[in-house]
Amino acid sequence: MEATPKRAAFFDVDNTLIRGSTLYFLGRGMYQRGFFSKADISRFVLANLRFRLTGKENPEEIKRWQDGACEFIGGHNVADIGLMAQDVYDQYVSPALWQGTIDIAQTHLSNDEEVWLVTAAPAEMACLIAQRLGFTGALGSKAEAKDGVYTGGMVGNLLHGKEKATAINELALERGFDLTQCYAYSDSHNDLPLLLGVGFPSTINPDAILRIRALRDGWPIHDFRRARVLNRILGPLVSRIVALGALLTPRWGRSKER
Repeated sequence: MEATPKRAAFFDVDNTLIRGSTLYFLGRGMYQRGFFSKADISRFVLANLRFRLTGKENPEEIKRWQDGACEFIGGHNVADIGLMAQDVYDQYVSPALWQGTIDIAQTHLSNDEEVWLVTAAPAEMACLIAQRLGFTGALGSKAEAKDGVYTGGMVGNLLHGKEKATAINELALERGFDLTQCYAYSDSHNDLPLLLGVGFPSTINPDAILRIRALRDGWPIHDFRRARVLNRILGPLVSRIVALGALLTPRWGRSKER
């Protein structure tokens, strides 16, 4: 009897699993530990923002961002960065996690489906996040290292856009997934190759372009940002009502006793 192909769920990381950029959190931790100057991190953050805001897919723009990401950790000891990454997770990544996304991932795990992170962020950081959350594994951009030190180069291409689709296809062959029965989640239209590479695409906190595509094609839309906005608006109002009620209750109590 032929074995049933395994199923998996693939999750983007930045703004899908966490609020913000993994590389930004990593850079912040490196700056605080004196790895480089404020000017260095400012240049990188600006390049990161430019790439994300323009969303350009041309090879020149991707290479510029890729080179910046590699130079970011070039010359630093692999073990040192690994230890620092654990602190970065505890200090910055963990508080920024979307609980709603984690709940979706846990549902897949409960259904005996593997959960993989697929991100342009460094593979080491992606694997650490996956390990801390109890996921199956992670695919990320691979920085080159020699003699225990990052060279500033990259092994293969930045895991972005079409490269994500290629990566999950290779993983599917290795682990026996039937991609037509698999799931993918992302916030960005740049991840359309990933979403279109599976049978069940979904969006989480989608950008405008991806939301339009999801509405057109009937893909599920999970937007956890709305809950935060409502909490910010309604939270103070509810607090005031509760406080007002606490002030009025003793007065009502005293009036009844008379």
